[in-house]
This record gives sequence, structure tokens and C-alpha cells, in this order.
Amino acid sequence: MFSATGRTYAICAGIIAAAAAIELSMGRVPICRCGYVKLWHGIVNSSENSQHLTDWYTFSHVIHGMGFYFLLWLVARRLPPDVRLVAALLLEASWEVVENSPVIINRYRAATISLDYYGDSIVNSMSDILAMILGFWIARRAPVWVSIALTVVFEVVVAAVIRDNLTLNILMLIHPFEAVKRWQLGA
Repeated sequence: MFSATGRTYAICAGIIAAAAAIELSMGRVPICRCGYVKLWHGIVNSSENSQHLTDWYTFSHVIHGMGFYFLLWLVARRLPPDVRLVAALLLEASWEVVENSPVIINRYRAATISLDYYGDSIVNSMSDILAMILGFWIARRAPVWVSIALTVVFEVVVAAVIRDNLTLNILMLIHPFEAVKRWQLGA
């Protein structure tokens, strides 16, 4: 018989495996077409972006986890933290599947600087899910100010380095601004 923690781990593993299976059935590549997996790939404008374990967008997924923790704390604080983690994981896994659908991939390519974006590899997508879990754990364990500070630092540093971040990603997906796109392209 599983303990509550063991049961939570089993459910989380099942959700992650289901997301990977769905993405595989959608035709996503398991690993980078280059044939290897790197721990970090920091070149955004390359065919290997979103193909390895981590990249500049990994920070966005950590922010997802912190945000999901606070959202679920607000709307479902009576639920045990492990149940809220499962809910956050369902949200993130669902986003990863939707994000890698042709509709969203084409939207990214049309509305953002991701002109050569063809979707995540499955290893990158599953790593993004794990990054969300890390963010959720940070928000659960650290003082609120730590989550807020990390979010601000991640957003500012990533914007400064690659001219993109979670905030700009959301903005450009919902309502693209030509001025933002020009800035992101360095024009």
C-alpha cells in the first residue's frame, strides 16, 4: 500500500508519462534531431533550442510552478499540498501538450520572435514539467518574498539576455505588438 507521499509520487509519474506518451503520439521527437542531449542549450535562435534538458525558457517553467502554487493556495488552500501539486502538474502537463500542438507552434512562429520554433523535444518538455515542480516546491518551502524575488530576477535577466521571457511570451501569444517584436528582433 502506498503512503500519501508514495501515492502522490506515483500519480505525478503517471501524469508525466501520460504527457510524454501524448506528445510522442503527436509526432514530437523524443530527443534533439542532432542525436544527443545536453544539460543546457543557451542559443535561442538555433534548431537546438527547446530540444535539450534546459534552456532560457526553463526559468519560465520554474515561474509557472511558483505561480501555480500561489494560485492554488488562493483558490484551494484547504486541499493538502500534495493534491495541489497534482493539480499544478496537470495544468503544466496539459500546457506542454497544448504548447506542442500545431496551432500553438504556428502561433509562436507567427506572433513571436520564435520564427524557427518547431516545438519541444519530449525530453525538453518533460524537463519543463520538472522545472515547474521545482518552482512549486520553492514556493511551498521558501518565504513569499523569495518567490517574488526569483520571479523578478528570472524575468529581468532572461529579457536582458534573450529579449524574451514569460511575460513577453504571454503578451505576444495573446496580443502581438509589432513594437515588441521589433525590439525582440533587435531592430
